[in-house]
Amino acid sequence: MNAVQLSDLPATGKLTRCARRLSALLNDNVLSLLARLAIAAIFLQSGRTKVDGLLSVSDSTYSLFAEEYRLPLLSPELAAHLATYAEHLFPILLVLGLCTRFSALALLGMTAVIQLFVYPDAWTTHLGWAVPMLLLISRGGGAYSLDRRLGIA
Repeated sequence: MNAVQLSDLPATGKLTRCARRLSALLNDNVLSLLARLAIAAIFLQSGRTKVDGLLSVSDSTYSLFAEEYRLPLLSPELAAHLATYAEHLFPILLVLGLCTRFSALALLGMTAVIQLFVYPDAWTTHLGWAVPMLLLISRGGGAYSLDRRLGIA
């Protein structure tokens, strides 16, 4: 009796065709765009919770950095400002695809600080953030980026 090959199963051919179509639609340029937008959304949403109005760091943010985050080597006031402005600037740059590699690297560094000093048990979340950032650092913003348009990709 012959063993059944996976390719002999009727669903396998359909699955293979579907995967090929999806692969054609989700090329590296589209995946880079989606990675940029996903990471930008995460960090910009976090940044918006730290401000009143457009960019005034809120009192609750100062308290958060003083009482919960407690980063070493930085005063809570400085850390609050740096994090808040980084969570606004770098996501905007990612959406535009401008300085993509640098922006992703900066946010990856911020993620590492959060992982090491603030929420060490949240490694699964931070790993989920790190993967698209590593993609952007290694491959850049893709064809749908200002980096590519300006020839700096």
